[in-house]
Amino acid sequence: MRRIAISVAASTMTLSLAGCGVLNATGDGASASPTKGDDVTIGLLLPEKANTRYDKFDYPIIKNKVSELTGKKGEVQYANADADAGRQTDQMQQMIDDKVDIILLDAVDSHAVAGEVKKAKEAGIPVIAYDRLAEGPIDAYISFDNELVGEVQARSLLAALGSGVDTSDKVVMVNGSPTDPNAKQFKQGALSELNGKVDIAASFDTTDWKPENARAEMTEAINKIGKNNIAAVYAANDGMAGGVIKALEAAGVTKLPPITGQDSELDAVQRVIAGEQYMSVYKSYPDEAEAAAQMAVAKVQGKDIQFDALTQDKVDSPTDKDIPAKLVQVSELTKSKIKDTVIEDGIYTVGDICTARYKAACAAIGLK
Repeated sequence: MRRIAISVAASTMTLSLAGCGVLNATGDGASASPTKGDDVTIGLLLPEKANTRYDKFDYPIIKNKVSELTGKKGEVQYANADADAGRQTDQMQQMIDDKVDIILLDAVDSHAVAGEVKKAKEAGIPVIAYDRLAEGPIDAYISFDNELVGEVQARSLLAALGSGVDTSDKVVMVNGSPTDPNAKQFKQGALSELNGKVDIAASFDTTDWKPENARAEMTEAINKIGKNNIAAVYAANDGMAGGVIKALEAAGVTKLPPITGQDSELDAVQRVIAGEQYMSVYKSYPDEAEAAAQMAVAKVQGKDIQFDALTQDKVDSPTDKDIPAKLVQVSELTKSKIKDTVIEDGIYTVGDICTARYKAACAAIGLK
């Protein structure tokens, strides 16, 4: 995966040309005659509801961008599997039966869905893997640089531990779901920074990313290691960070160790401000979702030049090699970086974040 990050800057620069009309231009050669007009139907399959980003950000952003790109003639057919791989299989089959023009697939189980990807291909429906790299003959992939996510989390955790950090410091790792290929990449990225620097005293792969599962795992780790012997906790996302915090508080921990997260959910941003969660990873959902919509529309309309410009990276899945891809960069969100991330990008307002409970903490960092 690291080889593909090299060209991210180039593909991001190409994407920015959309504002100059490049992505809406008619290409030459094979792309001069689009295979479909603006009356496109984009199938969107998202994986879960425990992480609020999918319903709150990804779906509406993609829907709005498709409408913008097609003069309000295109539509998005949306389904969320709520972490049920079997349900997602049924949802994808329904989209194949409905003859949607293209499918954006964020897989619950990247391996289990491969058969449906093949069925879509046989039905002449392209599939773009969105956010998670599905197996099977997908046409393209768009996501964040997932190993970088883990690296950013781990570097931030080490920074929180300070210059005196050593291999005696016990760290608990609460990783993501084993059915999510992204979780493996987050973990790899984190371990590349943590190995040899701290003691990974306990490590868990958390089924379905569920906060309640993370809480149970953290309780197990506390019982094994001792509540006062845990120097830090690597939690792969914000929802699980919340479960980790509940377990620590239930065990009577009053001074929480540094805890990581990912996704910059509103309650996580508030926990960062309050000092309960050390950091989150900010991922620009508008960048990812809008690029996915552009890729889908360009693919359906036969605009190969524009599609190729958006997919200048390459990735390998367990079943396919050299898949056209776009990777979006990420950044650290700590107390000092809230203004420059979620507020600057319009994800949240100061009013959203600084509710009555957090006003004093907000004022202490100049957020008002």
